[in-house]
Amino acid sequence: MSSSSSPEPTRRGLLRGAVGSLAQVALADLALGASGEEVLVRPEAPFAARPPHFAPRARRVVQIFCSGALSHLDTFDHKPELERRSGEPLPGAEGLVTFQGENGALTRSPWRFRPRGECGKWTSDLLPHLGAQVDDLCFIHSMTSRTSTHGPGENFMSTGFTLEGFPGAGSWVSYALGTENQDLPAFVAIPDPRGVPQSSANNWGPGFLPAAFQGVPLSAQRPPRHLAAPVEAGRDRRTREFLAGLNDRHMRERGEDPGLRARIASYELAARMQLSVPEAMALDGESAAVRRLYGADDPDPVRAGFARNCMLARRLVERGVRFVQLFNGAYAMGEGVGNWDGHKHLEQQYATHGPILDRPAAALLHELKALGLLEDTLFMLVTEFGRMPTFQKGASGRDHNPRGFTVALAGAGVKAPFSYGATDAFGYQAIDRPATVHDLYATVLHLLGLDHERLTRYHNGIERRLTDVEGSLMRGLLS
Repeated sequence: MSSSSSPEPTRRGLLRGAVGSLAQVALADLALGASGEEVLVRPEAPFAARPPHFAPRARRVVQIFCSGALSHLDTFDHKPELERRSGEPLPGAEGLVTFQGENGALTRSPWRFRPRGECGKWTSDLLPHLGAQVDDLCFIHSMTSRTSTHGPGENFMSTGFTLEGFPGAGSWVSYALGTENQDLPAFVAIPDPRGVPQSSANNWGPGFLPAAFQGVPLSAQRPPRHLAAPVEAGRDRRTREFLAGLNDRHMRERGEDPGLRARIASYELAARMQLSVPEAMALDGESAAVRRLYGADDPDPVRAGFARNCMLARRLVERGVRFVQLFNGAYAMGEGVGNWDGHKHLEQQYATHGPILDRPAAALLHELKALGLLEDTLFMLVTEFGRMPTFQKGASGRDHNPRGFTVALAGAGVKAPFSYGATDAFGYQAIDRPATVHDLYATVLHLLGLDHERLTRYHNGIERRLTDVEGSLMRGLLS
């Protein structure tokens, strides 16, 4: 090279050039991310119905979340080999240590399994009413989680992330689609009569989505406060019309303010809810036959409370609420006492929890079908992870197991009766078509007419989505 040419490259120069090039690539990625596809929400009408990406099979979702990790091995995942070899060590896992410590022997379920429905699906006597609905259910027996801790597990099942601060699935769906009833919230969360789940409001929080898309917590026991109008209806209407005129004039004179428009919209929804929510929650107007179907007059207040919550869920779905998340189980009472966390006394605790869930949940599914709502409503029964086929060493219960568990779907667009995937002979881990929470929600969004890769929100330099950077459609369970 002549003296006029560039100097010979050095190692330091090459490194400096590489770093500069990477920085340019990163900036380019940020620019591309910032222009990614997002939902266009009108501040003055955040809940206006928005079109899906393609023709949907489902228009709404009702999800029952069994908090505490409902055991698949004592409900829906029948394992004859576990029954035959109960009392023996789990093969290849001698001395296995899981969430709470060392495990004991394989232990069969205390409840008998038997074939049910026309399809002959084997389910346990713990949940006989739900078992009677097997012909309408699609069981995913190969679900997995990435955590064995309840709080992160609830977060993962509700939001797609183990950390807090991410939007719940109901928030994503209402953000994408709005709602068909402008007088009710788009997303309603119904806590258990005994209290809230371990991760509490993070299950239905909006995360980094606009605050309008937070789930509204209400239940048959705790309706929203301040529903009664302070003045008579005619005067109240005239007052609101006058305020609307003042707000419009303010905007004309000072220019549009999206934040102010959003705040006005939230107050207007609250005003409409003063009329719509009491009507939706008028459970005493249900017939005696419907109340018996759910067990709403059970002398046990918790059983009756959950039954009334299931009735409320059906009434909200009937009225066009887009996403209803209904919790079964709470944590204020301690481990396994008010939830499905059966570590030490599984038979005793599940004998209490089973009847609370079983009859009302089955009645909800039955009514959705009888009323024709199941044709375009997706019913979901989920939990945060599964439980071990062994009992814990020195105890009479099962430890946490994220390697394989069961969730169930029914309704619009899913095969029924159907079983998707499988765990091994003992129910320890998924071996046939293992599925993740991201796969589950990719499929749920697809049924709602949404491409999970296109539904995004730009936040802190990243195009975020419910399925993170993962998720595959479970085509095998689609009808």
